[in-house]
Amino acid sequence: MVAAGREKKTGPSNRGAVRRRVSANALSLFPAENGNAASGAKDVSGETDDAKNHLDAGPFRPEILSPAGDMPSALAGLAAGADAVYLGLKHFSARMQAENFSTSELAALADLAHAKGRRVYVAMNTLIKPGEAGQVLRLIRRLVLNVEADALILQDPAVLDMAGQAGFQGELHLSTLANVTHPKALTVARSLGAHRAILPRELSLPEVRRMDESCPQGLSLEIFVHGALCFCVSGRCWWSSYLGGKSGLRGRCVQPCRRVYAQKSRAGRFFSCMDLSLDTLVHSLLSLTRVRAWKIEGRKKGAHYVHHVTAAYRLLRDEPGKAEARQEAERLIGMALGRLGTRSLFVPGKAENPAGFPFAKEAQTSSGLLCGRIGKDRDNRYEIKPRLPLLPRDFLRVGCEDEPWHCTLRVGASAAAGASLVLSLPGGKHPKVGVPVFLIDRKEAELVSLLNMWGHDLRNRKRSEKHHEDVGALRPSMPIPSCGGKKLDVLLRSSLPHGREGKSGLKAGTIQGLWLSSGALRDLSKTLFSRVLWWLPPVIWPDEEDAWSVLILAAMRGGARRFVCNTPWQAGFFSEKGGISLVAGPFCNTANASAIDALARIGFEAAVISPELGEADMLALPEQSPLPLGVVLDGFWPMGISRHRPPHVHAQEGFLSPKGEEFWLRRYGRNTWIYPSWPLNLAARRADLERAGYTMFIHMDEHPPKTRIQGERESEFNWKAGVL
Repeated sequence: MVAAGREKKTGPSNRGAVRRRVSANALSLFPAENGNAASGAKDVSGETDDAKNHLDAGPFRPEILSPAGDMPSALAGLAAGADAVYLGLKHFSARMQAENFSTSELAALADLAHAKGRRVYVAMNTLIKPGEAGQVLRLIRRLVLNVEADALILQDPAVLDMAGQAGFQGELHLSTLANVTHPKALTVARSLGAHRAILPRELSLPEVRRMDESCPQGLSLEIFVHGALCFCVSGRCWWSSYLGGKSGLRGRCVQPCRRVYAQKSRAGRFFSCMDLSLDTLVHSLLSLTRVRAWKIEGRKKGAHYVHHVTAAYRLLRDEPGKAEARQEAERLIGMALGRLGTRSLFVPGKAENPAGFPFAKEAQTSSGLLCGRIGKDRDNRYEIKPRLPLLPRDFLRVGCEDEPWHCTLRVGASAAAGASLVLSLPGGKHPKVGVPVFLIDRKEAELVSLLNMWGHDLRNRKRSEKHHEDVGALRPSMPIPSCGGKKLDVLLRSSLPHGREGKSGLKAGTIQGLWLSSGALRDLSKTLFSRVLWWLPPVIWPDEEDAWSVLILAAMRGGARRFVCNTPWQAGFFSEKGGISLVAGPFCNTANASAIDALARIGFEAAVISPELGEADMLALPEQSPLPLGVVLDGFWPMGISRHRPPHVHAQEGFLSPKGEEFWLRRYGRNTWIYPSWPLNLAARRADLERAGYTMFIHMDEHPPKTRIQGERESEFNWKAGVL
């Protein structure tokens, strides 16, 4: 039997490679010796009894939540036994590169899912810009009128209000992009109307357990168990946006983290991550009764991936004590055509760094199973000699996405392992000999037959979309705008939390902002505590919450009264403390008046808006805002924040992208901050911002390393081009 695993690797990623190795003969979705779908289901369709499938009936079982970027993937997930599928519409989805769904398509799918006792969740998890509130509200209203969606997935707090205005009766789930990362955040999220919080992928099992134990009544939790990992924390990455306005918070990320970077003599895909794969470890989640959903990432993946991974986790949930079920689940995951797998930070004491695998330039950056390398036959035609049998309609990828010869193509006829297969490449594509070729999707005859069966049922349920006059006329209720206030500048010092703050180091005439830390509390005179604007970090992890509670209390006892929270949910640290002024910081990603209104309801007195916005949006927001607004005027804004440490990139040393752009990173606490070598500078726009109504101007005083070579360039971020 010919191995279908990837080439042997060394280092931490080798365990994942070995664990995923399967035989070529196992690549059929329905092996000949198994008459049923290899999903562990009792019948080929994956249907289950409604009462048995429902979470509130019988013993507790977390739901299996499958991704759907298109209709075949949605049907594949349902066919494999998913309890629910999540998907996006054509607008306001964090996976805008996926095909996504129209409301009429979604209506038919929801009817089919409900008939089978399943659920459909609609992702509207993007940042909402100032002029989009009406469009979002009307889209939700169309869902109410045409689609019985069971839940909306959102990152922007504005959608919590808009859903109520539109009459939506389902659940509201906070996306991992919303950064609900510590226990106190859960209570604040519930107070704003959320029914579920989707946890970050970076948590360990003890941290998930703590979130489970802290979860308030009326709120449930959801955890990713499989799929792609980003190097940066979700909602804490502006890399793609800073380089060209294609924001991950808007579903447009072009994945610059997957590219080749160089630092001195080293070069590689230092920030490209393996796929999360908890596989057999999910049994440890079965006792956590507030973790109500196991989520599979992959709204850009095909039906083959969705069916295999869904079937695997259904087996691991339903038959956790059976060795045969575990072996079959691992086999299915190995066949799913994903990247190498990692358990990342899930296992305490055995954390795996998911980034920088493998470190060679030619390493893969996307999903797929290595099936061969480019060669040339006697007639000088491009060919591969596949390591595994290829089937008609198999989908292949040549090389990596950032290489000039990158392309995808279909296999026209079967090819045996080791036989020569001539490739018909698009014009202008001339790969080097040895370039890897990956199998990224396949349509087995059995899978096609299964999808056709479900598709037939779907077509019988198609219905025309209802159009009501009130949809076009619907307008969001707008908060009462603030009357503004006194203009002030805030200098956010970079010397904290790592470095000593001199007792006489405060600059006259400017309000000082300091990152809250034990060092700052120790080194700064308590007589100055009340004059400082104390900043909380953009991410607080569950195992850090107690320490931050102690720090905040110590600061207040010393006289601190003004704090900047960098997620809305950090207001939970101040829920019972009077006389405290809270500002929503720029890391809250606030971008519209309804979101600012939500901030006001949980106690914020001012807000600093997202620096991602372009000129028109930025200037329009103050006249709509119910709170005084601030803006980051200049300084080094991070490209992203990660809990991982890239193993082959040294801090405080510049590294270069393929286009010669320089970056550097710094460790703050347990997180890695990545910075561009060129700072943000909107100083030339200050007069326009003041006229628009901004009253607070943030100067981020971050000191770059002395080894930086690109010191002249500056950026206005998305001011001119706007954010897509």
